[in-house]
Amino acid sequence: MAIIAKKIQNAKTVSINALKEEFGVSKDFIFTDYRGLTVEQITNLRKQIRGKDAHFKVVKNNFARIAFEQLSTPDVASYLAGPTAIAIASKDANEVAKSLFTFAKEIPALKVKGALIGDSIYDAAQTEAFSKLPGRLELISMLLSVMNGPTRNLVDALNDINARLVRTIKAIGDKKSEGSSAEAVAEATPEA
Repeated sequence: MAIIAKKIQNAKTVSINALKEEFGVSKDFIFTDYRGLTVEQITNLRKQIRGKDAHFKVVKNNFARIAFEQLSTPDVASYLAGPTAIAIASKDANEVAKSLFTFAKEIPALKVKGALIGDSIYDAAQTEAFSKLPGRLELISMLLSVMNGPTRNLVDALNDINARLVRTIKAIGDKKSEGSSAEAVAEATPEA
């Protein structure tokens, strides 16, 4: 009997170490309650999240709690109650959160419990607010747009100087041609 218990203990240790390895790669985790979702719905959700460089993993709460404790993360034990699946985001966590909340609107069985983003713990409402923020790529494009603005304005101003010069020269040329046309007309008409 003790041999079986020892094998079970080893299996638990292996499972916890596997979770620790998986959790150690990322810093962003979104905890969900998946109760009521069908296998097909979970598969569809996994496909959506995989496109955001994340994956959706159903976990045993006790194993996940131990793995998080061993990684010295903030205490997330309150989110590890009941059926739990964790969206593990390796890059842009708010895009993953956005996908989860969009999916939850379509299929209300999915409930977001909270998140661990970096070293900050968010409840469900804070996670939803976080999902509404612009993503990393959006922020980079906004920054580049702001940085590109002064350069674009300088180029426009320099081009405007050339355009004004050309318009001025053309106006002078047109005025002279009108003036020479008027002189020619005046010479051609006899005085009374």
